[in-house]
Amino acid sequence: MLNIHKLSISFQGEYLFEDISFRLKGGDRVGLIGKNGAGKSTLLKILSNEMEYDSGQVATEKELKIGFLKQDIDFVYGRTILEEAYEAFSEIKEIESNIESINTQLAERTDYESDAYHQLMVDLNDMQHQYEILGGYNYQGETEKVLQGLGFKRDDFNKLTDTFSGGWRMRIELAKLLLQNNDILLLDEPTNHLDIESIIWLESFLKNYSGAVVIVSHDKMFLDIVTNRTIEISLGRIYDYPKPYTKYLVLREELREQQLASQKNQQKQIEQTEKLIEKFRAKASKASMAQSLIKKLDKIDRIEVDEDDNSVMTLNFPVSVTPGKVVVEMESIEKHYGNLQVLKNIDMMVNRDSKIAFVGQNGQGKSTLAKIIVGDIKFGGRLKLGHNAQIAYFAQNQAEYLDGNKTVLDTMIDSANETNRSKVRDILGSFLFRGDEVDKYVKVLSGGERNRLALAKLLLQPLNVLVMDEPTNHLDIKSKNVLKEALNRFQGTLILVSHDRDFLKGLTNKVYEFKNQKIKEYLGDIDFFLEQRNLENLREAEKRDIIKEQKDKTQSKQSYEEQKKLKSLNNKLSKIESQINQLEKQIKDIDVELQHNYDATVADLDFFDRYQKKKQNLQELMKNWEEIQLEIETF
Repeated sequence: MLNIHKLSISFQGEYLFEDISFRLKGGDRVGLIGKNGAGKSTLLKILSNEMEYDSGQVATEKELKIGFLKQDIDFVYGRTILEEAYEAFSEIKEIESNIESINTQLAERTDYESDAYHQLMVDLNDMQHQYEILGGYNYQGETEKVLQGLGFKRDDFNKLTDTFSGGWRMRIELAKLLLQNNDILLLDEPTNHLDIESIIWLESFLKNYSGAVVIVSHDKMFLDIVTNRTIEISLGRIYDYPKPYTKYLVLREELREQQLASQKNQQKQIEQTEKLIEKFRAKASKASMAQSLIKKLDKIDRIEVDEDDNSVMTLNFPVSVTPGKVVVEMESIEKHYGNLQVLKNIDMMVNRDSKIAFVGQNGQGKSTLAKIIVGDIKFGGRLKLGHNAQIAYFAQNQAEYLDGNKTVLDTMIDSANETNRSKVRDILGSFLFRGDEVDKYVKVLSGGERNRLALAKLLLQPLNVLVMDEPTNHLDIKSKNVLKEALNRFQGTLILVSHDRDFLKGLTNKVYEFKNQKIKEYLGDIDFFLEQRNLENLREAEKRDIIKEQKDKTQSKQSYEEQKKLKSLNNKLSKIESQINQLEKQIKDIDVELQHNYDATVADLDFFDRYQKKKQNLQELMKNWEEIQLEIETF
């Protein structure tokens, strides 16, 4: 399907990666991983023909269709969500237009016997046939199904795309890609703007996708569920294993341990050989042996141990002062955006040292309530901050507020005060901005590097309450782990808005679910919340059981004769099912015998007659089964 051979690309004289090779085939679901700045997004751009490379080859099959979901997208204004999603079917839309044009001509013309009129009829028939083959009669239903799976409501379909946030527009772009008949899907951080329910839907979709998928994601659980192969970019090389992320890590570590052991044994042999060379070199009679050993030593293929980039940021959130027992108190909080009410009569009390997660579908008010807590937006109701509460806020689009024309160092210095300005370089160093990297302009940083810089800025202000809205977006997996450890150590109060199940796991002790302008409290972590949601689904099943029980009670009032007949039919059905199972087993045994011992089996002259009779009996039993089953269903 797609073949990469000895691919290299460099920036400012330094190779991002060099001489990398791999192949993609149908059914591959690749997790492309690596640190921020390792070259993951660059590789996707090369695969999609959006970026040139220095050397190597990218060979593809003829007419290969590649779909690419980028982190930054452009939209045409003035289209509704449905109109934008239908852009995925450009060929179908063109045929629709042509069919409409021909139908208009047929309605207006009166030369029914002419060749031109006849040709229009032929063209219309051809186009309708092509329209059906391309799925023209199904694409609208498929579009609505995918949009709903990604969290859109039917009421949203006819709204303009420019009234939605960037995250929701990203979902529309993802919907278009999933609807297109692409051979390869390239997805750059597809879960960044998805809520948990939409992520679960996307997992199911991708697991059943027949083409190849290459996914850049820092959601470990998503990668483990969806992918069957992992490619890591590290220090300019790639490591390619046919395993999902967690299993890949185990294999990669086992390989390094084997390489270290083999290298250690080889080093012992080399040292022994070198001692012999020194010993024989001193004696004229052994000089030829020494030369032979030297040649042997030169021919040894030295075992190398894979290098691993273990550099990670160091992060601690020190508590400035101890606040009062109640940090935030909210009463009857309401919020409207025009005619849209997002929150209604919200009451919440946040106690000191609480660890809280806000979860729920996008647009349900999680970020809105976070902004209300930190005083970013106006609202209705009452909110009171506790004594000595000092809140630090990491916004979902925090990195977008950074000035691209400033350097990393200037960004930090401008945010510092007299007491911590001298610590700026140390803080940047702990966030992996070292040496000349502090002189980089913000506009050339990757998404993950910008998030690291935004986190570093947080440390320049006193805090004992952290409100963080999607802090893991764009962070690589190692940086996410460091952030999670730092938040676990944090002695203050934490409020997290996140869709990252793995990140939330064990990090909070209380979950608030946002739904239909309200919030619901769950006293546990994210796993407990998901368990409770499943229990709710079971309660729905119990409701169905109650309806079934009521139906059974109604049926119990049937006459004795009807019940007796129904019982007789069920007995007949069970007997026939038993006979069918027995016959199917006998036929299967004969098929196996034929496969392994054909000559001896067919030597019996009556064999084929008996074989065919069993098959005929099976068909008759199946027919009887259908008739009795139909009779039972009429009851």
